[in-house]
Amino acid sequence: MKKDNDIELSGVKEIARRANVSIATVDRVIHNRSGVSKKTKDNILAIIQELDYKPNILARRLASKKILHFAVLIPAISQETEFWQAPLNGIEQAESELKQYGIIIEKYFFDQNDRSSFVDQASKILKNKVDGILVAPSFIEESLEFTKSCQELKIPYVFINSDIPNQDSLCYIGPDLFHSGYLSAHLANYTVEKNGKILIINISKEIDNYHHLLRKEEGFRAYFHDNNSSNGIIKADIRQTDYNSVAAELNEVLMVHPDVKAIFVTNSRVFSVAQFLEGSSMNNILLIGYDFLKENIQYLQNGNIDFLICQKPQEQGYKGIMALYQNLVLNVAVDKTYYMPIDIITKENHKFYRN
Repeated sequence: MKKDNDIELSGVKEIARRANVSIATVDRVIHNRSGVSKKTKDNILAIIQELDYKPNILARRLASKKILHFAVLIPAISQETEFWQAPLNGIEQAESELKQYGIIIEKYFFDQNDRSSFVDQASKILKNKVDGILVAPSFIEESLEFTKSCQELKIPYVFINSDIPNQDSLCYIGPDLFHSGYLSAHLANYTVEKNGKILIINISKEIDNYHHLLRKEEGFRAYFHDNNSSNGIIKADIRQTDYNSVAAELNEVLMVHPDVKAIFVTNSRVFSVAQFLEGSSMNNILLIGYDFLKENIQYLQNGNIDFLICQKPQEQGYKGIMALYQNLVLNVAVDKTYYMPIDIITKENHKFYRN
């Protein structure tokens, strides 16, 4: 272990962050002062030992004044959904912590309903010679082309929110998409009687290119297959995302299938379905969807949404940037896959949830 006076303030901050304690607590352990539990002290000492070299690395970076540029490529916040505000908050939190170490984060936003905007923003990143990239791979083919270019240029990249299998990413931080769909089906199975129909709804202009929607649907169907369920599953792909279009297609589907007892929406636009059910006085249909958004919480409180599946998008953004930092600055290996917890939110517990 380094002597006390060798552990710079920057190193103490990093140890405190990893141990989830205050800088003062780390200082007490370093100087062998009282007031720290044995468990906390042992944890801090283990981190100091593990990262024994790190304070000097950070000190050299501060002295060299070398700048590293990270790029972020995620969907823009839109009028349709505010989902991407949460990952952006996490990214900006990491940015505020790392700027003292010469890390600059450049943000590029694309329209999640327009694949050409993804290509345009990806092209700008590649021209700007960045050192690491955080990307939400919304369009499969375009994302594959982008990551292929990253590999050729030897730029490490991190996936968040959805993964593309068999890619040489530094890591993936986000939900296990298949199992989140599987869990949603388990919830539906608790409340839907045998032979009751279940409706899966995908709401997106780019459904065929959205890997994360298809994997959730696959997991949902797998649950009923694995449990030999007699419930009939039907599907509606709604490619126009404005409310009037969603309502018109829902009305048509439910007229043909009036025996639908549960609806599973594969993304955060579940509030549009909740709005339709409320306006149509269809209060007997179980509704499951995704994400802790203001619009969704409103309908959760009103009882129109029964369950929200949430996977801490703010933490995804934060951890994604930190993974690049740990790899490029600290030379510390990161886990290839970091699955976020699959949280089930109801109107009874939503007040205590942090996204």
